[in-house]
Amino acid sequence: MNITTRMRNLFRIKTNRALDHFDDPRESLDDSYDRQVDLLAQLRRGLADVTTARKRIELQGQELGARYDRLGDQAQEAMDQGREDLARTALERRSGLEQEITALRGQFDSLQRQEANLLENERRMTARVAAFRTQKETLKASYTASAAQVKANESVAGLSGDLNGVGRSIDQAKDKVLQMQARAAATDELIARGVVQDHTASPDEDLDHMLAKGRSAKDIERQLAAMREQRKRAAVTGGSGWLGIGREPSGESQPTA
Repeated sequence: MNITTRMRNLFRIKTNRALDHFDDPRESLDDSYDRQVDLLAQLRRGLADVTTARKRIELQGQELGARYDRLGDQAQEAMDQGREDLARTALERRSGLEQEITALRGQFDSLQRQEANLLENERRMTARVAAFRTQKETLKASYTASAAQVKANESVAGLSGDLNGVGRSIDQAKDKVLQMQARAAATDELIARGVVQDHTASPDEDLDHMLAKGRSAKDIERQLAAMREQRKRAAVTGGSGWLGIGREPSGESQPTA
């Protein structure tokens, strides 16, 4: 690895470490989404509390209304019995109850309006959170894909930068192989010529080698002589073709049965 490659790798490592100090946008998006979900949960709890309070006042109002009607019936019954004093008491109580019902009805109307507003806010916020979640996942996927592409590009760039070193290593290996092959061929030739002695061979192996060469040359000469004789016979017989196959070298025909 040369100095340029080392500097490039060192720079890439330092750059990656510096980038690690920045916040991951995917984590920021998740945090924002979690906060919105928490706010939506708080809104729903508030809506549930308001609805519960409205329902409680509604039940209380129903009880007061039933008592109001019963006091009216009691006042009428007292008048029928000639008990005007009882009728007055019932009407006085119903009058005080009427004021209480009026105040309760004001609270009920206020809670009903507040509940309607909270329902509308809950609907809007639910839609907003759902839209943000879709956008969040899309952005996270895009960021993840981009980060993967950056890493792939860095890997390709690093590989491309190292290809020169790889190529030089291959060339050096080829040169060494060729050099070693040439050296082996040269030593074989020197040993064959007797210039260099093979200390691992037997003492008289060089004589055996030269005798083998002589036998080989003699055998080649014998084969050449046989081929010349065959050409002469072929010229005399006029090229008998397949009829000459298997005949004796003297050219005499075999006796027929």
